[in-house]
Amino acid sequence: MKHIQSVGSLLLGILLIMLGNGMHYTLIGLRGGIEGFSAGELAVVTSGYYVGFLSGARYTPLLIQRVGHVRVFAALGSFMSAGLLSFPLLTLPWAWVLLRLLIGFCMSGIYVTAESWLNEAATNETRGSILSAYMIAQTLGIIGAQGILMLGDAGSSVLFIGASILVSVSFAPILLSMIKVPDSDVTPAMPVRKLFKEAPLCTVGIFLLGGVYATQSGMGAVYGTQMGLTPNEIAFFVAMLFAGALVLQTPMGWLSDRVDRRKLMLGAASVGAVSCVLGWYSGSGLWWLLTSAFLAGGVTAPLYALFIAYMNDSLSAKDMPAASGGLVFTFGIGAILGPLVAGWAMQRIGPPAFWGVLGGTFAMIAFYVRYRMTQKDSVAVEDTESYVSVVPTATPVAVEAATVWVAEQAEDHS
Repeated sequence: MKHIQSVGSLLLGILLIMLGNGMHYTLIGLRGGIEGFSAGELAVVTSGYYVGFLSGARYTPLLIQRVGHVRVFAALGSFMSAGLLSFPLLTLPWAWVLLRLLIGFCMSGIYVTAESWLNEAATNETRGSILSAYMIAQTLGIIGAQGILMLGDAGSSVLFIGASILVSVSFAPILLSMIKVPDSDVTPAMPVRKLFKEAPLCTVGIFLLGGVYATQSGMGAVYGTQMGLTPNEIAFFVAMLFAGALVLQTPMGWLSDRVDRRKLMLGAASVGAVSCVLGWYSGSGLWWLLTSAFLAGGVTAPLYALFIAYMNDSLSAKDMPAASGGLVFTFGIGAILGPLVAGWAMQRIGPPAFWGVLGGTFAMIAFYVRYRMTQKDSVAVEDTESYVSVVPTATPVAVEAATVWVAEQAEDHS
């Protein structure tokens, strides 16, 4: 517990950042609906965030090398806070795309910096628990943000101002902490072609899962708005997408160290597909929608961690960091494309196509997992690496730290 307390200021800062960022996830759908944006336009806005996120993960380490962690962290926080304030001032689709690009870049850079600090503060013995605490703080922040949304009106500027304030305040506990400034080195990502050759299941699975996650987090509020849900109901709906992940991550992790991980992937993807069928047929029935969101969102984050754990099972320790960077990039490409497909489908077919795209993607994951099970023998449970609760919002810094910890654990137990 003492090692968690040693990074308490960082975790508090991350929680506050995610409260602000989580509010803006849902506000885009709510305010976009009020402004009359189409599903296709909001899909492009959503994808813009992930274009910025990938760019931030690539270029922030270079910025850190030039001017240092503290300056980069403070600058990105200022730009992000200004970006959040600009949404109600510039209510045009093209302007929102640019703002989402900016916020995606800033959030990725903030993650890279914070995760570098966390990694520096961790030891071989504490890295796993510190990373888990970090992931929990992120998820709690997004869930808590939905509660804050119920206190204001998306048609005014108040909630955007509140999100900006939360982001601005979040930097105080981090920048005023006494945590040592870390090194800025990040292992170059493995090329996608080589990654596919080394770990085809993980590469394809992570790509498809990127589309699932971005569609859930970016288009969930759009779906709720078009289905005629109230703002409070939409906030509950989005909260359940992330609450499911918080609840199911631990039992999925426990199972992953005891059964064939591919069977668990197959089961989780199948549950996701079935829950989307339930969502499609539930119409505007709130409790069925919440159940569908809980299950669909609940299996998404554990699937992400499962793919990373399975990748670690098949690679040598020296290849793990580069492969983790390749997986994050592959996930990001899927996250850019997923909302575009969902937005196009929702505009052509109607709001329920949100569930159709999600369910179809889950089904593709399940089918590909089943196919790979016929191509390669399973890894004996006793030979698998440790599972770490890594969430889809993690940058290459956190994923690399998790894979390094896995390698260290394997060495300690060999």
